[in-house]
Amino acid sequence: MTIFIDADACPKPIKEILFKAADREQISCVFIANHAFYYPNSPYIKTRIVDKGFDIADNYIISKVASNDLVITSDIPLASEVIKKGAIVISSSGKIYTKSNIAQALAMRNFFTEMRDAGMIESKSKPFNQKNSHAFAKELDKYLHGVKNK
Repeated sequence: MTIFIDADACPKPIKEILFKAADREQISCVFIANHAFYYPNSPYIKTRIVDKGFDIADNYIISKVASNDLVITSDIPLASEVIKKGAIVISSSGKIYTKSNIAQALAMRNFFTEMRDAGMIESKSKPFNQKNSHAFAKELDKYLHGVKNK
């Protein structure tokens, strides 16, 4: 199993959690981004810098992910694509996306996009906070322990 991280939009506290988990669990983590960033020296942590451009990092993840991999992203369309390939997704806020709930999440995302585009609602994203970090760490830990116990 490999963990692929959509690193451009990944909050720093989530990256830190993943750095620690990679070494603790001895699991390969691949951070995909279109710019360089700090990461610790570890045999379990890799980065892949891709060109800047629309969906280039997403397309890289889709091309590399396999069944039973884990993807860290809050990008719902990307989550939908990797789930089709048999992967599981955890968002940076700790939400797990699977085959059973991704269609609803994608429909809601599309609905709100249409509402914003029509000027019917304002785009106000909630800022990332410590509660999100804790929820993510809890779900990641639960997932990794579940995989180990299979």
